[in-house]
Amino acid sequence: MDLQQLLLNMEAQLCTHLQCLFCYNLPMNIAKLTTLAPTSTGYRLDPHLPILARALEIQGAHRVASHQHPRAQLVYAIRGVMRVLSIDGTWIVPPSQAVWVPPDIPHEVIATDSISIRTLFVDPSTTAALPQSCCVLNVPPLLQQLILKAVEIGDDYSSGDSGFRIMQVILDLLAELQPAPLHLPMGRDKRLRHVMDKLHADPANEYNLKDWAKICGASTRTLARLFIKETGMNFGDWRKQLRLLEAIDRLGQGQSVTRIALELGYQSPSAFIAMFRRSLGMPPGTYFRTGEYNKK
Repeated sequence: MDLQQLLLNMEAQLCTHLQCLFCYNLPMNIAKLTTLAPTSTGYRLDPHLPILARALEIQGAHRVASHQHPRAQLVYAIRGVMRVLSIDGTWIVPPSQAVWVPPDIPHEVIATDSISIRTLFVDPSTTAALPQSCCVLNVPPLLQQLILKAVEIGDDYSSGDSGFRIMQVILDLLAELQPAPLHLPMGRDKRLRHVMDKLHADPANEYNLKDWAKICGASTRTLARLFIKETGMNFGDWRKQLRLLEAIDRLGQGQSVTRIALELGYQSPSAFIAMFRRSLGMPPGTYFRTGEYNKK
């Protein structure tokens, strides 16, 4: 058995152990999605090839099984909306934005519709100045074009040539990017996870913290402390963030603002639009115009 196959086998065993940690963070119909194996590119270590770029066109709803690899990964969405999940939270990735996953972070990718993505696998020898935790990044037009160029280059470059210099510019630009507020932190306490699981299944649920405390067997004060301790948010802010990320996913699927507003528990479309504008600085229609949110 060669080294790569050994790593893949170890990966499969790890994913089995991680499955129970991810499951509370997934939609209820996750078992119905087509499961794809992760690409082997992330396991290829070579400091002389700091970036390996790939293009992926995937049709229909799917999930990429839980995995981790020694290369960091930038997943840039051209079309469609993705959710990237780790044990610490959920990141929503709308078109023209990207999610950054550092080396050796277990993660899973979920898409409820077809997606077109471009992904950069970054050798760990070059990641010291890059984010050390998962985050969604706004991708400015220059970097968008360089990512597309990197895909054309692939691994057909060497130290000192034009392809290598392009990869170095990409690394410099990545180090300058600011995270977008598209992260939903997750807790690990069983009582807290129970509440989060129920709200993921029904984001419109209007139970207050006292109601949830009775359901999960904790005092209201204890549950409030758990939200702050494990997510950095109070209960109300966490639920608002959940609804925001769910709304972005549904907007990416082409659902109407009216339908989304009513299904997520808002009193009216105008109330939903006001929340969206407060959170992201613009209304939903503007946000989903290609590249508009990179011009803020």
